[in-house]
Amino acid sequence: MNRRNALLGALLAASLTSAFAQQQPLKIVVPFAAGGGTDSFLRMLADELTKRGTRTIVENKPGGSAVIAADYVARAKPDGNTIVMSFVGMMGTNTILFDKLPYDPQKDFTAVSQVAYQPTIIVARTDLPYKNLKEMVEYAKANPGKINRGSPGPAILSNLAPIAFEQSIGISTNHVPFNGDAPAIQAMLSDSIDIYGTSITSSLPHIKSGKFRVLGVMDSKRLPQVPDAPTFKEMGYNFEAPLRYYLSAPGATPKDVVAKLNKSINEVLVDPAFIERARGIGMEPQGGTPIEMERLLNSEIARWNPMIKSLNLPKAGQ
Repeated sequence: MNRRNALLGALLAASLTSAFAQQQPLKIVVPFAAGGGTDSFLRMLADELTKRGTRTIVENKPGGSAVIAADYVARAKPDGNTIVMSFVGMMGTNTILFDKLPYDPQKDFTAVSQVAYQPTIIVARTDLPYKNLKEMVEYAKANPGKINRGSPGPAILSNLAPIAFEQSIGISTNHVPFNGDAPAIQAMLSDSIDIYGTSITSSLPHIKSGKFRVLGVMDSKRLPQVPDAPTFKEMGYNFEAPLRYYLSAPGATPKDVVAKLNKSINEVLVDPAFIERARGIGMEPQGGTPIEMERLLNSEIARWNPMIKSLNLPKAGQ
């Protein structure tokens, strides 16, 4: 009898262990503070994945220009339960801007999928004396050192692209870094900074409320959310800076696990209802295969790494 009870207990324990393992959620690590644009989009994605049977949570690990989040996921168990929102800064320009990284972008990660795209924009408070990028440039030339420019991190593209633009036309602003969109937006609202390199997602509510205006869009076309905001090219500056967002898994994650993740994620990205919701906050969902993600990310790195190297920026602290 005791033996039978012991056997039943062992079977029950094994069953519970198996059930627990199956209940482990997919964790998407976001390298920025909660409440920002990419965080909002990935929470939408996580909610939809959960509805479709893949229980998904979002965990924010801001700071260090995405180094903290990248290092965390690089060391995570490669079982498909932990992935990170990656981008060209994490996987490319950080190798130039840091003397030493605790992770290897090439060896420590494997591509899962691209998830979204949007251009970099420059927003400003509406109480300032310039209404578009051209007027801001003229003001910066006439008033050196008077413009405080925020960014979601020193090694983030929405900081690096404005720096590259400023150097190309001979102006400079005072850079004030934050650890994501949310704290930078609060600094704008409290008049601590004047302009901000960001995306439409995080700034759109404040543009609609009349507190911010878009000075310029770093893309080939205007944004539908702010059709009155001109592109840089329209104002005579041939400069584009796409913000592409990816999902990456630890490097040793098995290919079949990556394929399963890719399939689940891409099913959401092509859903018309999800696309409509994402566009409503300024995100353009874009998926694809892991190979397509690698090619796109590598093309971004090939463009931005030489440009950032030519800026001769000081190495970022860790």
